[in-house]
Amino acid sequence: MSDLSMIKGRQREMWAAGDYAAVATPLLIVSELLCEAVDLRAGRKVLDVAAGSGNTALAAARRRCETVGIDYVPSLLERARQRAAVERLEMRLDEGDAENLPFGDGAFDYVLSTFGVMFAPDQQRAAKELARVCRAGGRIGLASWTPEGFVGQWFQLGARYAPPPPGVRPPLVWGTEAGLRELLGDVGPMRLEKRLYVMRYASPRHWLDFFRVNFGPVRRIFESLDEARQRDYAAEQLELLKRFNRSGDETLVLPGEYLEAVIDRK
Repeated sequence: MSDLSMIKGRQREMWAAGDYAAVATPLLIVSELLCEAVDLRAGRKVLDVAAGSGNTALAAARRRCETVGIDYVPSLLERARQRAAVERLEMRLDEGDAENLPFGDGAFDYVLSTFGVMFAPDQQRAAKELARVCRAGGRIGLASWTPEGFVGQWFQLGARYAPPPPGVRPPLVWGTEAGLRELLGDVGPMRLEKRLYVMRYASPRHWLDFFRVNFGPVRRIFESLDEARQRDYAAEQLELLKRFNRSGDETLVLPGEYLEAVIDRK
């Protein structure tokens, strides 16, 4: 079994590399849909776990909730604060770990995570923490990439070039019904829906160039490879993009499938 504290240290550096906020901001529609799916109510307490640059925390604050976002990458939290200031939204953003949430049992009415908690290396512990801080009668809402969709296939491609540490399960476990039921156990009734987030770029090469610079995980993989392997990795990504592209022209219209889960906490 790998040293999880060391893995999380490397993850912090990886997510801080590039400009994840530039990657994540277009995903805001996913957070808006998740907030509607859990039916947020004004004045209720909401926690956004692994908040990143703040998409879901911002969406909750727009609905006049008492919102807290937590993440272990300080630079991403700073971007979230900047975005909140621009919109004049009130919310709290704290540095912290999804596997050890610094809140009491049942502290929140809603506990949400959008493409965030799924990357915690100790998945079982992170799932228990989600359930612990959500009050009985509250709701947990999650958006996670599926293994079958483009992003899931892309992550699996990356894992061939940069294998994960021994004993660490793939984050795509969160994007399956079986995986969620195993992780969350008998927390409460679960409603699942597969949705599509559509990425739009000028061309497949435009997409590759953007993610190679801005998306920390891909940037780190390229940096770890020699020139020949870099060419192979780029070529395989372009082939994957070609397979999923539905534009019919030189542009890229790329549907990314994710699993939206709403759990009523018993």
